[in-house]
Amino acid sequence: MMNKKNSKLALMLVASAVSVALSGCGSDGDDGKDGIPGLPGGEPAETIAQLNLDVTKVTYEDGMPIVEVFATNEEDLVVVGLKDISIKNSAQLIPAGATGAGNSANWQKLGSTSTFVDNKNGSYEFTFDSFDTDTFNADLTQRFNVVSKASTLLDGVTPVPVSEIVADFDGEGYEAKYTKNIVSHEVCTACHAEGETIHHQATTAETCITCHTQEWADGRGKPEVAFAHLVHNVHNSNKAWGHNDNTAETAHAIVQDNCQSCHVESEDLTEWGNWTRVPTMETCTSCHTNIDFEAGQGHPQQSDNSNCIACHNASWTEEIHTSGLAEKKAFIDMYGMNSTLTVNEDNSATLSVSITDATGNALNASDFVSQIQRLETITNVGPNFPVMGYNASPGTGLAKVAVDLVSGGELQDMVSVVAGNLEYTIPSLPFGVDSPAGIQDTDTAFSFIGLEMCNDGVATVDCGDDVMTTSMKADMTFGTFSGEAPSMRHTDSVAFSTCQNCHGETFEIHKGHHAGFVMTEQLGRENADGEVIIGVDACVTCHTPDGTYASGANQGALEMKLHSVHGAEDIISDCTQCHNDFNLDAFKLKGALASSVIEAYSDPGQKESLYTTPITATCASCHGFEEIKNHAQSQGGLVNGPYQEANDAAQLETCFFCHAPTIFDHTAVKM
Repeated sequence: MMNKKNSKLALMLVASAVSVALSGCGSDGDDGKDGIPGLPGGEPAETIAQLNLDVTKVTYEDGMPIVEVFATNEEDLVVVGLKDISIKNSAQLIPAGATGAGNSANWQKLGSTSTFVDNKNGSYEFTFDSFDTDTFNADLTQRFNVVSKASTLLDGVTPVPVSEIVADFDGEGYEAKYTKNIVSHEVCTACHAEGETIHHQATTAETCITCHTQEWADGRGKPEVAFAHLVHNVHNSNKAWGHNDNTAETAHAIVQDNCQSCHVESEDLTEWGNWTRVPTMETCTSCHTNIDFEAGQGHPQQSDNSNCIACHNASWTEEIHTSGLAEKKAFIDMYGMNSTLTVNEDNSATLSVSITDATGNALNASDFVSQIQRLETITNVGPNFPVMGYNASPGTGLAKVAVDLVSGGELQDMVSVVAGNLEYTIPSLPFGVDSPAGIQDTDTAFSFIGLEMCNDGVATVDCGDDVMTTSMKADMTFGTFSGEAPSMRHTDSVAFSTCQNCHGETFEIHKGHHAGFVMTEQLGRENADGEVIIGVDACVTCHTPDGTYASGANQGALEMKLHSVHGAEDIISDCTQCHNDFNLDAFKLKGALASSVIEAYSDPGQKESLYTTPITATCASCHGFEEIKNHAQSQGGLVNGPYQEANDAAQLETCFFCHAPTIFDHTAVKM
């Protein structure tokens, strides 16, 4: 949001004049670059990685606005020659209650324009093709939504990235005294990629809000496309939306009906609490689809918003919409686990799991067995490159060891309670087998433990039919055959904090097929500097190099899975959304990854996995296997070949001879 006074430009002009006067006092130094009073001087930008827009001046002639927009690049150099820039919408803010008692404040569109003069100094002066002077009210806050599409400069060569801003002023072109800013753009980009279109051509929430006004939606006979209704509708799956009856299962699973995923308190948002203070039928029916206000179904009959606040006061509205998730988080925080994995002389390993309270004190597991829906354990060997597949690995012929210690409130076979802890001895594990990561890696076994507990929302209860369950904090533990310190997978490429940006602290990952787990500090461990790092390394107990339940068909190896899943949902477009670094040395410890399946030649009717060398597989999970096949195979890689061939070629890839990817530019090459 950018609010600027006309006086700011005047001050800049004065400062420029003083600077010029002072410069005449001495004779040393060069003349410097030519400048334009009040604006940066020098040559215009030759490249534009980031386009910064600012509305610097608004004046009116006969009720028609004249808007000056200033454009610079990431180095603060002026941008000259923009051709696909416009004021997509000009709008004014109708105050709350002005259109009827109880109605929320709403933007009212007045016009738009693509007519401008490029002043060749970074400034662009817009005059309006169409503007509703009869509706314009100088007493109201005025908004200008400036949009520059992803395009090129007038030269047709220099690329220009997309940029969108809104700037609010009063009706005379000075700083706005009031605006409606309930959610921030930053909240949206916690999940939606910065600069990527959310829908239509819009990349910011402010553009969506300024276009999808209530008046505009009502005028189309489609009140459901007003922003206040639509934005809730597209983040919950209670009803379809759009021309194609789109559903929102993915968004709903992420947001979890948590209003505070988006409605975040901020000093920069004067109206962040508006969502509790101004309840309206238009907004409420986007989630509460079983209500027909005018017919009196599911709610007392009413024809307008005038009486909503009489019952739905702000504190009650906030409580009813947030208490459930607050209780869920409080319940999750009540319990944890502390596990150990002790390797025995016969290559077996004893797993011991302790249930702990909120402060980490051990509790007697016997007291909780009947209240545990599922306590699931998954064990593998070789953290850097697991040698046991989800199903049998072609390398070792072995699959991960998955055992439920408790299921449906009952202790399972071969599981006992010893000194208050749940114990199970895992049969012989393949310690010391050959691996691309070396035998020092296969000296280490590691177990991932998930806990799902039965509860009434506040406390644990005995499990049974129709009893609510919650996935709790997970745990991971290591054990070595040698007794030396365990080998551990790197955690410096992706941290849980980036996952939490979208998923939050109460999102139950994999609940249903697994016990599920939430992303918390429980999985953290100290690095060499003593910092507690919470990584995604526990996931490879299941997401093995040989894939998961569908072998290579779903690109289940962790190196590919996160890219392919989040890419398919159009969630990621920028490495920095998830990566805090690239640990390229990690590829030195990897073999081939299962990347596809075909009909087995030796056993018709059965499927056979195909494998790809690790660097190529990781890149292809975003860029496509066929798309990069020729290039990758010319650099020593192998795409969708037999296991042994791909594994033999795993360390022959020469990608990094030329490529030097970083999270900020994964296309970088060595020059």
